[in-house]
Amino acid sequence: MRRALGAALLLVVALATPGCSADDDAGPRLRVLAAASLSSTFEDLAAEFERTHEGVDVQLSFGGSSDLVAQVQEGAPADVIATADVATMDRLVAEGLTDGDPHLFATNVLQVAVPAGNPAGVRGLADLDAGSDADLVVCAPEVPCGAAAARLAEVAGVRLSPVSEEQSVTDVLGKVVSGEADAGLVYVTDVIAAGDAVEGIAVPEADRVVNDYPVAALGDSEEPALAQEFVDLVLGPAGREALGAAGFGAP
Repeated sequence: MRRALGAALLLVVALATPGCSADDDAGPRLRVLAAASLSSTFEDLAAEFERTHEGVDVQLSFGGSSDLVAQVQEGAPADVIATADVATMDRLVAEGLTDGDPHLFATNVLQVAVPAGNPAGVRGLADLDAGSDADLVVCAPEVPCGAAAARLAEVAGVRLSPVSEEQSVTDVLGKVVSGEADAGLVYVTDVIAAGDAVEGIAVPEADRVVNDYPVAALGDSEEPALAQEFVDLVLGPAGREALGAAGFGAP
């Protein structure tokens, strides 16, 4: 019994001793922050990166671009960031938080998404004008998809009156899929990703309100070489193929 207790105690001491933790043998981590609309595409690219970089663990975090930028500004550890518009990324550039200039890698436009079967009979943006009986959900104005929605409404001459404003485009899509909303303004890529759960209604004026997506390595990255390699993957042939398959346009 004493030997068993002694062995157990030595094991506990060994695990608690610096240099003996289970994480010591783990490979490098690459922390990538990306706009919510990039979720499926960046998951594929992360898997490809890990396949070609043995031992590297790519950790993805998705959300509204403005929230992701705020995390970096507040000192959250990260190596790469990709946002859904240039204006949001420019906040990091202005503070010198990126490692060099960001690079544009994709474009996206908005569509009206409605639940499968379109129970409210929405035919286009005009049916969502203020006073409409349809419950509309959009992104909050500080989020790129919300800023784009406001510009699109202005270009189309429509005054929107949403029942809620969400912090990411995936939150908007979720309310449409669940039937909590009759319609939502989301990116065309989100409509494609949702499959049969929603129907997309093109807005003719959407081509005049295009979101450009930039990506950048971050200045405080703990893995600067890997961060740049991930950026290169996004900008390269594999990135273009994955983005195109998801419905993104070229920059």
